[in-house]
Amino acid sequence: MAVLVARPGEQGVNLTERLNKVGVAALHLPFFRIESGTELNLLSQKLCQLKAGDYVVAVSRHAIEFAHQTLTATGFHWRNDLCYFAVGQRTAEHFSALSEQSVSYPYDKETSEGLLALPSMSYNALQDKRVLLLRGNGGRELFSTEVRQRGAQLDIIECYQRQPIEYDNVEQTSMCIRAGISQIVITSGEMLTYLMDFVPKSEHNWLKSCRLITVSERIANMARVAGWDNVIVAKRVDNATLFDAVLAS
Repeated sequence: MAVLVARPGEQGVNLTERLNKVGVAALHLPFFRIESGTELNLLSQKLCQLKAGDYVVAVSRHAIEFAHQTLTATGFHWRNDLCYFAVGQRTAEHFSALSEQSVSYPYDKETSEGLLALPSMSYNALQDKRVLLLRGNGGRELFSTEVRQRGAQLDIIECYQRQPIEYDNVEQTSMCIRAGISQIVITSGEMLTYLMDFVPKSEHNWLKSCRLITVSERIANMARVAGWDNVIVAKRVDNATLFDAVLAS
C-alpha cells in the first residue's frame, strides 16, 4: 500500500512523515502552496469595529496562524468580549491556544453545515450580529450566504491564499503509478477537482481505482459522481483521524 497525500502545507508534510514512520509508503504532492492573504492589514480595524458579543469565525488553522501573526506584529490582541468559532475540533483547539479565548465548534459534523447547525448560528441568534469570517481565497460560499440570510452583517478577511504549484503532470502521474499509489488523501472539493484535472485522462482508470480518503460526505459524493467507487470519509479533518483512516482502509 502506498499513499498520496495532497493536503498542502505543514499539515500535509506531517501526515506524510507520520505514515512513513510506521512503514506506510507515502508521497506528499500538494497542488497548492499557502501564502499570506491580501486583506490581513484590515484585521485589527475589523476586530475593533465589532461590538461585545459579536462573532469571529475561523475556517482553518492557516487562517488562524496568519491572523495571529498579524495581530502580534501590530501589537493587537484577540478581544475577550467576542464569541469565537471554528469549523473543527483541532482548529478550535489551535485557535483557543493562540487567542487564549474559548472557541466553539460543531462536535458531530466538522463542516460549514455543522457550524451553521449550532444554536449560536440560528436565525434568532444571528439577528443584528456582526460576524467576522477568517478564511482563504476561494472556497465555499455556503456559510457566508447563510449567515447573511439569517440577519447577520458579515465581514470577510482573506487571511491566506492558495497558490497553485506547477508540476509536470505526466511525469508526476507516472511517478505515482510506479510508486504503487493505491490511496489518495484529499481535504477539499477544490483539491478533488484539481486532482482530476491534473491526472491525464489516459490515466483516469488508475486514478479512480485508488481508494479516496476525504473529510466530508459532500466531497465523497462529488467523487462518487466523478466515478470513484471506493471512498472513505474520515470522521474529522485532523491528521490523527486521517492517519487512522489510512491504516484502517
